[in-house]
Amino acid sequence: MDSNSTCSSEPVTNACRVVPCMDAVVKVFCVHTESNFSLPWQQRRQSSSIGSGVIVSGRRVLTNAHCVEHHTQVKLKRRDSDTKFLATVLAMGRECDIALLTVSDDEFWEGVLPVEFGALPALQDAVTVVGYPIGGDTISVTSGVVSRIQTVPYSVLASSKLLGLQIDAAINYGNSGGPAYNDRGKCVGLAFRKNISNDADNIGYVIPTPVITHFIEDYEKSGEYTGFPTLGIKWQKMENPDLRNAMGMKLDQKGVLVKRVEPTSPASGCLQPSDVILSFDGVDIGNDGTGHLNGRPPSYYIVAGIVFAAVSVPYLRSEYGKNYEHRAPAKLVVKHLHALAESPDEQLVVISQVLAADINTGYEDISNSLVVSFNGQPVKNLKNLVTIVENCKDKFLKFGLEFGQIVILETKTAKAATKDILTARCIPSAMSDDLKA
Repeated sequence: MDSNSTCSSEPVTNACRVVPCMDAVVKVFCVHTESNFSLPWQQRRQSSSIGSGVIVSGRRVLTNAHCVEHHTQVKLKRRDSDTKFLATVLAMGRECDIALLTVSDDEFWEGVLPVEFGALPALQDAVTVVGYPIGGDTISVTSGVVSRIQTVPYSVLASSKLLGLQIDAAINYGNSGGPAYNDRGKCVGLAFRKNISNDADNIGYVIPTPVITHFIEDYEKSGEYTGFPTLGIKWQKMENPDLRNAMGMKLDQKGVLVKRVEPTSPASGCLQPSDVILSFDGVDIGNDGTGHLNGRPPSYYIVAGIVFAAVSVPYLRSEYGKNYEHRAPAKLVVKHLHALAESPDEQLVVISQVLAADINTGYEDISNSLVVSFNGQPVKNLKNLVTIVENCKDKFLKFGLEFGQIVILETKTAKAATKDILTARCIPSAMSDDLKA
């Protein structure tokens, strides 16, 4: 077998272990144009990146979502070609950091076989990571073993954890999205990030096949990525024996205690606070509990220079940086990340900033203040606020903010001043496109 061959399902050979299906690995070139959540009517300066991907069945390519996030152009290059082919992003899951691409040009698919997926590896199983890391133009191969299997946060933007493989093979910039193979030449995951802690060396992470399979099956079932299910509860560990005893548990029983149930969750009505979950899907749960904006531009609304926005993790990161959980107002973080929604369309709406003008004198220092009500009506979400403000016939616009603060403007003059304020700052519209419908 030469170095360009692709491993099949034939019996294992030493050559397959050394050269695991590298022809299916592609280089990903992406031009990104990211939204500006602090100035939502603008976009940031475009940037470019490289990554890796792998060809799978159905004339499709898997890579990391972060490799093509905010894409304006994506191109793919095969190992045996110098041609870059334009690609289309079919689906993207940020919480699992997976994207599915395709290429319309038949030439791209000629003579290449898709990878086969293998089962979830065990601890100490050998893995080989293949991709295009920074430092060269040719393919790179690194080897290691599975050192840990556990749930991990896939992204700073994700509030949930998914199953991940920790490996000791080197994963560097550009490796993202490349396949990890077992010693039979089958793909057991996608490289997606490395541990950048100062006190941790040679630690990388791989998205395992169960997560990849869910993503692909979800797309094939609905024609889009709809996500991973969540139980919709808050729970606490039951490691304290007195706590277990007070809950009526037997000595040999283990589990977790339900603290709260999301009202919009399917679990609502089935579970309630103080319930104890002993097992899930037939798997016993230990006392320690062992056992995500879709790329659209940010929404905004401006009236009389007052900018309203919906709170999201990207928004908080834009305003307060990566350590937003410690730098943003505590009440805002707690409400957004830990409060339970009462309805599926519930949003936290804030006055993001005030574009100073004569009409809003005295309000210019307001920023990131939660909007509670408008003219006595509670504000459910940004779309709701736009509707009631635009249809307001009262003499005054009265916005109720947190801590009892109010903003009052004369309706007629406020709406009339909006156009001049937008023009002076080269803002194309008083609201984002999604709020115009």
